[in-house]
Amino acid sequence: MKQYLLALAVAASGVAQAADVVNVYSARKEALILPLLERFSEQTGIEVQLITGKADALVTRLKTEDVASPADVFVTVDAGRAVRAKQAGVLGSMQGQEFLNPVPAQYVDPDHQWVALSLRARVVYYNKASGIDPNDIDTYAEAADPKNQGKLCIRSSSNIYNQSLVGALIEKQGQDATDAWAQGVVANMARNPAGGDTDQIRAVAAGVCDFAIANTYYFGRLMASDKAEDKAVVDQIGLIWPDQAGQGTHINASMAGITKYAPNRANAERLIEFLLSDEAQRFYAEINHEFPVIEGVAASKTMQTFGDFKPDRLPLQVLGVNNAAAVKTMDRAGWQ
Repeated sequence: MKQYLLALAVAASGVAQAADVVNVYSARKEALILPLLERFSEQTGIEVQLITGKADALVTRLKTEDVASPADVFVTVDAGRAVRAKQAGVLGSMQGQEFLNPVPAQYVDPDHQWVALSLRARVVYYNKASGIDPNDIDTYAEAADPKNQGKLCIRSSSNIYNQSLVGALIEKQGQDATDAWAQGVVANMARNPAGGDTDQIRAVAAGVCDFAIANTYYFGRLMASDKAEDKAVVDQIGLIWPDQAGQGTHINASMAGITKYAPNRANAERLIEFLLSDEAQRFYAEINHEFPVIEGVAASKTMQTFGDFKPDRLPLQVLGVNNAAAVKTMDRAGWQ
């Protein structure tokens, strides 16, 4: 893990604990969160000390440090990870904080231990030259339909985004139906799972598969890229919002919570309030192509080109609660 210090330097003896400091443990990559933290420091004069790492490792660190932890805010990349942090007992309550009021209820932990900061949709991408009919892949169910055998690219079962999608399906259609779905997905894979979401999109453009399931912001980054090879990929790809005639497209989020023993709690509250402000929501939407969690704040111009869509309104906590069942479902299906 690396440490990044914004604004003034702090004592070399350890993580800062002072009235003008907030300490953040983040599972988001530095490049994706640093610009917002820098802006927060510029506006408030509060230094942000950032430690980045894998979500599970950071939760373990928080548990080990316990009451001595210097961390004030925990940031993670998926509802499943946020629920794990809550279950580990490393988060405190934000009950009564007014900055939670504008956030739709499905994006807030029922016990107010975490809140979504930005949203992403898990959608279908297809090769426009492949000859596949978009109507044959406009639901998640059709990813498992035998008519699409050998046509699908998707990440591994270890990927938390896929685990959350399966967790959502368990909640909506039951365990037996989701078992059958996962088995169908495995049967329809054009190759063994490999790489991240961007790799799935590139594989579709290269003709390795006809369609893929991946998060929206990965495609947003490709669209905003100046690289010729990225533009070539974008030109070959169509995007489908799944399940628009049903419950809507699967939604997940980046999340944040205040740690249980936050030594700088007031500054932690100010940081999360800032991250939920209209200004920060607009800024983040433009640089990372995720959707604002605050209704009424516009998505990036890049993502607006795909028009409006109906999101699934399933409470995000369900994705974490069903995570263990989702992993077992994928294991039974032989999903690598």
